[in-house]
Amino acid sequence: MSYQKMSHHNNNALQVDKDSIDIVKVLLEGRAFFALIGIIIVFSILSPVYFSTGNFLTMSSHVAVFGLLGIGMLFVILTGGIDLSVGSTLALCGVFAGMLLEGIEIEALDLAFFPSVWVVVVLTCLLGGLVGAINGVLVAYFKVPAFVATLGMLYVARGAALLLTDGLTFNSLSGDPALGNTGFEWLGFNKLLGIPVGVLILFCVAIVCMLALGRTPFGRWIYSTGGNARAAELSGVPVNRVKLSVYIISGVCAAMAGIVLASQLTSAGPTAGTTYELTAIAAVVIGGASLMGGRGTIRNTLLGAFVIGFLADGLVIIGVSAYWQMVFTGSVIVFAVMLNNVQYSAKNKSSKKADKKTTEVKREDSRAKAT
Repeated sequence: MSYQKMSHHNNNALQVDKDSIDIVKVLLEGRAFFALIGIIIVFSILSPVYFSTGNFLTMSSHVAVFGLLGIGMLFVILTGGIDLSVGSTLALCGVFAGMLLEGIEIEALDLAFFPSVWVVVVLTCLLGGLVGAINGVLVAYFKVPAFVATLGMLYVARGAALLLTDGLTFNSLSGDPALGNTGFEWLGFNKLLGIPVGVLILFCVAIVCMLALGRTPFGRWIYSTGGNARAAELSGVPVNRVKLSVYIISGVCAAMAGIVLASQLTSAGPTAGTTYELTAIAAVVIGGASLMGGRGTIRNTLLGAFVIGFLADGLVIIGVSAYWQMVFTGSVIVFAVMLNNVQYSAKNKSSKKADKKTTEVKREDSRAKAT
């Protein structure tokens, strides 16, 4: 009887421990979502203006830029790399689009070209892809460390943006109906079904990237490259091509972010996007991705971008100093990395325990067969 009571007590204790572990696991894995809900609740209490449909749509349009950069950054980080050039690529692509919209003059031929908005968008995305391709070739084929290669490109792209504009800003991006190049501001200010176009672009890109990562061999190659590049290569994964591809994707996403930002501001300047590469990395980290590669999702990265955007806009609304905004944002990033370490160390321990138990079971089976 006493043995049965003790056994029942032990079972109850194990059940309580298991439930507590499950709760901690849910909180860790859904931390970006819970953080976003907490931010909305806190700022809604602090300011009556915060919790309104108009404000949420405005904040979401701001998040669109960070979200696009974060998605591109996630692809790179999943392979174990990093892209520090996305902020400068955003600026370069923004001023390139502005230059095209203002017209390209060829004095020798006495000609001027004024491409339509959609031609500008395509050419700008191609430029972003070219910048990403240069990064990818340096990292994948010349074996330059990703940090060094993209840091160098950060300066090159920023310098190119300054050279294209002579340090000035393109302000006339509305176009001329007579030239057929109007409609650029539509990307930044117009709405479809009550949702800003920039946000719709973000979600369309996110859906395509989710399908690519979750439903295609290319997505599995990305995760396997980040998990163990050498093992992936031995199993037939074209690791170098995968690395090249993710940097191209990051460049194209940065170009789209540059287009959206320039459209929202109705101007394109060479200093746009300064430190945005850090914001993109923060969105990925807050979303729970591992900087070592192989772990992360588009959904959580979007949540991370919304956390950063809603936090920054909330601090502006309640009148917090810009200096304190940097302190709060940095603290959130450090805390997110700490939680990542806790989550992944717990997973590693549990996997090691499971492997140990499996090994013990196999040994017992082999002993039983021997006897």
